Amino acid sequence: MRSIGELARASGLTVSALRFYDRSGVLVPALVDPVTGYRWYADEQVVPARLVAGLRRVGMPLAEIAAAVRHRAEPAVVGRLLDAHLRRLEDGLTDARRELSRVRALIDHEEHPMTTRLVLSRADLAAAIDAVRFAVGTDPELPVLSGVLFDVAADGVRLVATDRHRMAVARVPGTVDGPIRRLLAPVALVDAVRELLGGTGDGGVVPSSADDAVRVLSGVDGGADARLRLDGDGLTVTVAGREVGGAALPDEFPDYQRLLGTRVPAYRITVDVPALRAQVAGRPPARVLRHEGVDVPVTVLGLDDAGGLRVLDDAAPADATPDAVRLGVNGRYLLDALDAGDRGQLLLELDGPISPLAVRRPDDADAYSILMPIRL
Repeated sequence: MRSIGELARASGLTVSALRFYDRSGVLVPALVDPVTGYRWYADEQVVPARLVAGLRRVGMPLAEIAAAVRHRAEPAVVGRLLDAHLRRLEDGLTDARRELSRVRALIDHEEHPMTTRLVLSRADLAAAIDAVRFAVGTDPELPVLSGVLFDVAADGVRLVATDRHRMAVARVPGTVDGPIRRLLAPVALVDAVRELLGGTGDGGVVPSSADDAVRVLSGVDGGADARLRLDGDGLTVTVAGREVGGAALPDEFPDYQRLLGTRVPAYRITVDVPALRAQVAGRPPARVLRHEGVDVPVTVLGLDDAGGLRVLDDAAPADATPDAVRLGVNGRYLLDALDAGDRGQLLLELDGPISPLAVRRPDDADAYSILMPIRL
């Protein structure tokens, strides 16, 4: 047996870290002296302790460290955890580089205003707007959520919308010329752009908006692609000889990146969209909650005996075991997410009753929505 100090020296963990991992149930001593309270560890606990130390150094979350220790005899399971964390680290580095580039662009913009131009697929941009439009906020007290974020990277643009209760994300690859940047487009401008993208490109009329921030111009050369210009505080989109432009919202969009982790969900289920939509829309909600003066229909999702998804009539059905998976979401929001997916099949990712529900397209990893859970 080894004392806690000896295990600390052998593993690279500090004594205080070993005490923490004991309290967390990750690395429990083989023996605790009932009189002195001293912790004693077996020789075979050195390797798990070194595993914990290594994963701690690379910043793996506690829950995943615990899973790696539990499954250390299953290389495939641990390998998936390591791969997911490596993707998270790579994404974090990419985000850090993007933010630093934006900071440089902000500094350069103050001294030398610059223009960023993008060439995108017209169809892809239309699909991306359709994928996020339903999640735009309507609360007049939160004007920052009343638009769509155009988050430009070196290889395209990501569109993001959220109303606090749900978030939708879609990415459009394309050619970018100029500094990467963000622009928050008001929903009136986004809708005008969508009208433009949906036209035939033969000179048809693009409806003008009542919002003075949106202008519709004509007589501009263009083609089948959508050409975006982010200049100063405005966005202009040109498609096949027609142009829509307007001013951006002045607010700073919330940091949405923290919700875009590369976690490994507990359940990843392929669902038939028409069938699930019929289940949600064709039966009364499991319960109705009153929130801010509005009735919220709660749809409860669970798993059937085969591991498939089912809609439950009750938040706590009689045949449910204590560890059964039950997740409550706003039924209307779920229908919106299914409609925006515009696919025969979608992937639903569930973790538990207090984790967000992710709705993903099986053929597009960059287009998905997240619904916040309702506590049952």
